[in-house]
Amino acid sequence: MDFIQQKDLSCFNTLGLKSLANNYISLCNIKDLSGISDLLKPGVPYFILGGGSNVVLSEQIDQIVVHNQLKGIHLVQETDGAWFVEAAAGENWHDFVVNCIRQGWYGLENLALIPGTVGAAPVQNIGAYGVEVKDRLESVVAYDPLTQTEQVFNNEQCRFAYRDSIFKHEEGKGLIITAVRFRLPKQWVPVLSYSDLQQYEGARPQLTPQAILEAVCDIRRRKLPDPKVTGNAGSFFKNPIVPAQQYWQLKAQFQDLVAYEQPDSRYKLAAGWMIDQCGWKGRQLGNAGVHARQALVIVNTGKACAADIIAIARAIADDVMKKFGVLLEPEPVFVAARH
Repeated sequence: MDFIQQKDLSCFNTLGLKSLANNYISLCNIKDLSGISDLLKPGVPYFILGGGSNVVLSEQIDQIVVHNQLKGIHLVQETDGAWFVEAAAGENWHDFVVNCIRQGWYGLENLALIPGTVGAAPVQNIGAYGVEVKDRLESVVAYDPLTQTEQVFNNEQCRFAYRDSIFKHEEGKGLIITAVRFRLPKQWVPVLSYSDLQQYEGARPQLTPQAILEAVCDIRRRKLPDPKVTGNAGSFFKNPIVPAQQYWQLKAQFQDLVAYEQPDSRYKLAAGWMIDQCGWKGRQLGNAGVHARQALVIVNTGKACAADIIAIARAIADDVMKKFGVLLEPEPVFVAARH
């Protein structure tokens, strides 16, 4: 375990924000958890950092930053119906997906190229192109540094919802996720509910898991900026879900409104479409801007700090509220200077 004071986190967040942690712990070995517990006493604020792809870091962070870099992937169990694969929380998510496909463990291909780590995936219940992590997740192993105990959460106990889980709430956000176990069915069924993937299906006689992975990567690269080139945190706002009555009222006013009916008869509105209608696509405010091809993505135009990101996010949300009467909620976690 490395304990460092005054650690530069600029290269540890995909927005590329300049940030300095007063106290930083690098967690690379599961055996170091007990030592971390000695530092994270009750009342001592701390923050768990993964791949930095879903965070807005302030310029100086007073909380102890625990950087989860645990590594390891292995097949835990094989049954007649499924493979059970476990990955350590610090594994790169996309690399893990690619590894699974190479091994013949299918089911995660629609989630390819999502930035971040395996441990962060259940926190946000990441999803793309018709699949969410909850659809494939068996369990989550987490460590409570305050009680020095390990807990295993099954799928139901994770309380998954749209971009949400128990790990984003008081009961679970202080836990250090150490590993995630996935159940990948042997009877593979491609998920092609999104029109972008259906276009690929029409161009090929058969879509294999590898072909879907490549298609998803191609789509994402065309639509989304590479954080290594342009600082960003992916989709910045959740797609708001509204009651049917509100949807129909909006539909009467905005005939081109983009929305998707949900199983409970509510509607998920396309936040990117609303932001675009408010004139934000390609627009800049201070040192931050909105991507020219995807209105859901806020980008660092070069020298942005957390205040710049917060300012443009608020301006966008205000405009959407004024025009549509709909509240936009950010996806990233905001890590303030003080807890």
